[in-house]
Amino acid sequence: MTRISIPEGSPFGLSNLPYGVFSTPGTAPRVGVRVADSVVDLAAALGDDVFARPSLNAFMAQGHGRWVEVRERLLGLLAGDVPEPAVHPAGAVRTHLPVEVGDYVDFYASEHHASNVGRLFRPDSAPLMPNWKHLPVGYHGRAGTVVVSGTDIVRPSGQRKAPSEAAPSYGPSRRLDIEAEVGFIVGTGSPLGSPVSVDDFAERVFGVVLVNDWSARDIQAWEYVPLGPFLGKSFATSISPWVVPLLALEDARVATPPQDPEPLPYLREKNPWALDLDMVVEWNGQVVSRPPYRDMYWSPAQMLAHMTVNGASTRTGDLFASGTVSGPAKDQRGAFLELTWGGKEPVEVNGETRTFLEDGDEVTVSATAPGPSGTRIGFGEVRGRVLPAV
Repeated sequence: MTRISIPEGSPFGLSNLPYGVFSTPGTAPRVGVRVADSVVDLAAALGDDVFARPSLNAFMAQGHGRWVEVRERLLGLLAGDVPEPAVHPAGAVRTHLPVEVGDYVDFYASEHHASNVGRLFRPDSAPLMPNWKHLPVGYHGRAGTVVVSGTDIVRPSGQRKAPSEAAPSYGPSRRLDIEAEVGFIVGTGSPLGSPVSVDDFAERVFGVVLVNDWSARDIQAWEYVPLGPFLGKSFATSISPWVVPLLALEDARVATPPQDPEPLPYLREKNPWALDLDMVVEWNGQVVSRPPYRDMYWSPAQMLAHMTVNGASTRTGDLFASGTVSGPAKDQRGAFLELTWGGKEPVEVNGETRTFLEDGDEVTVSATAPGPSGTRIGFGEVRGRVLPAV
């Protein structure tokens, strides 16, 4: 037996307990929980085969009551001694994609980001479309291209057409970008024809991850009229390996910014589910932005309600993301399109002038949130490095 030491101020303390999927050399992937600098093998520690699987899906599908029960068991177990074979140093394990992603939906929930992109893409029109403050705008992504943090990203190729060019050309993206986002994982699905109420958000959503939705802005700009993003957004989406349970985020809950006009009844929250997350974006190890998630116009509960209001079903493992998180200040912009204002205002990264991503660049997004008694809840990081186009 061994007792896990949890240093004061650890972002992975007992108030957090994020879940993930890990393996050690010569062993199969299985579910673990991160505690300080250790990973606890839950199948070994709790004697439950639902955790001996290569994803969280089977456990999440057991429902909210089961999530609460396991969390209480873990808190009791970790207050004392843990079976030594179940404990592994976090630096010695390999993390894997934590869930089998069924569907992936990406929203556009930051008023600051949407306004900036509107000014860049439609300089002669109003920044926001007429529908933007009436509903959470979103689109379907490609679930098969969701990858775990640390996976290299191959530069995509496609059709591009600059305003100065007479015709489109084909080739590697010249304006490769990131989008720092927050993602939400559905734990228990909903049947076809049954909308999910904003009040049922916490019963349905298991936890939260960080997201980097890689974006090829030149491909996107040429293709997005009239049906929106497609190939410029569907080649890779990275998520963090540790899923912070919604149960750990009660102290991070805040109200959304004022919503004017008042949303339609199905989008009105009695108990708001906006979250106070402080995010950090690093470009080749240099901090270039600190996006504040608390400034997002639409909450994740409103996103889920809108995503299902037409009767669309959801499944265990479905992922929906917030869209780029941006604040009002320049150093709070969560995409390099905004940060460099379409490439017209380059930034200095480790002594080099940059606009969009170059081959070999690495981007890391991390975040923390308030926990009980002044603690901080850590989300770890989502990291990716750009490889040359094939």
